[in-house]
Amino acid sequence: MYTHSKQISIGGAPAANAKAALIMLHGRGASAIDIMRLANELNAKDMTVYAPQATNNSWYPYSFLAPVEDNEPALSSALSLIDEVVARALADGFTADKIYFAGFSQGACLTLEYITRNAKQYGGAVAFTGGLIGEELDLANYKSDFASTPVLITTGDPDPHVPLNRVKESVNVLKGMNANVTLKVYKGRQHTISYNEIALANQLVFL
Repeated sequence: MYTHSKQISIGGAPAANAKAALIMLHGRGASAIDIMRLANELNAKDMTVYAPQATNNSWYPYSFLAPVEDNEPALSSALSLIDEVVARALADGFTADKIYFAGFSQGACLTLEYITRNAKQYGGAVAFTGGLIGEELDLANYKSDFASTPVLITTGDPDPHVPLNRVKESVNVLKGMNANVTLKVYKGRQHTISYNEIALANQLVFL
């Protein structure tokens, strides 16, 4: 088991000139630099981009559907690191409603888990193939109000890592907390991010 070192890549527009912050979370086996390239495809040119790096390129060791205790202490360490990134964005002058999130796969699961445990009015969030974390969802962790934050969740059906039933379960949790959730399911799509998903993210979240 491991805890995450505090490596945060920062790019995009300088904070002093930016209109918003974008926190990006990479997938298993990828890197902060990898996910930051995705920002070039999003309507994020006026945003400061923050991308933390997972130790050993993995946020937690097992499937997101494993019992939470099996993924500790890595999972708690990952959530704590995102907390530090959010604190950095706030210190750079961005209010919560100007902070956006985007993640893919393991990073999408972590994105949803973080924002749902810390729900408030954010700028928006995109989870490219992800769901809330745990063998069973602990609803006691999800108590606050998103105040109509736009959230886009996309996935393939079937997906080899993320079952559609957990995605739908996650959508229901977020909707119950007043998130403005859009779910888009792509039949037969491979475990990747498609052009259509990027276009939808730009249309619904990165306006």
